[in-house]
Amino acid sequence: MPGGRLTQPERQQIALGLADGLAYAEIARRLERPTSTVTREVMRNGGPTAYRAEAAHRATERRAHRRRTTTPRGPQAPAPAYGRDAEAVREYEEMFTTVITASGMPTMMSRVMACLTLTDSGSLTAAELVQRLDVSPASVSKAITFLESQGMVRREPGERRRERYVVDDDVWYESMLASARAIAQVVGIAQQGVGVLGSGTPAGARLENIARFLDFVSESTVRAAEQAREVLHTKPGTPSGGGAEPPREDG
Repeated sequence: MPGGRLTQPERQQIALGLADGLAYAEIARRLERPTSTVTREVMRNGGPTAYRAEAAHRATERRAHRRRTTTPRGPQAPAPAYGRDAEAVREYEEMFTTVITASGMPTMMSRVMACLTLTDSGSLTAAELVQRLDVSPASVSKAITFLESQGMVRREPGERRRERYVVDDDVWYESMLASARAIAQVVGIAQQGVGVLGSGTPAGARLENIARFLDFVSESTVRAAEQAREVLHTKPGTPSGGGAEPPREDG
């Protein structure tokens, strides 16, 4: 099996495989590469619908150059915790960021969110984020303001009056509730439109169906989030039946 970084011809084969609708595993088999290598390559370079071989190759070269030329701003770069492979962690963070961005979050906000989520403490100061991401303080401040508005992070006092930005275990629960509230607003405006356009008209009927559909989705989202919330606080290795699975509804 070939090792090392993907070559430009291999990236072109990946792009052709995606265009043909091949699964990652099949593309990897043809390249004699691990499936995880192909998955990581695609997800950190735009995803299956936006992957471009030339752009992916240039991006990889830029990242490699940046790693060679960037020196740590502190006196010494921190050693990876728990004996982790620093390169593997970096690659995973890039892939995680790409997936968050694909869900609709702006890139800088996705980078900050991924960085906080993948930190064992779940919290960092602005200075630590600037150093880890190699971006300006203004970029971090803007990202934090956005994430706060979405209920994704919170601030807490730190040492020497330095605020820490925290990702709670409940962040995804709160995000689901925020999403449900946003959907509920669309429901309300759609129902208002039914009254304006008339329920017996094609446009009014369309809005009425939209309102009914989204109302069901909003209520289902809240209900599922409430039922599954305890999973966010389940410790690794919890025995089956010890709260690791969300309760199921009968019927």
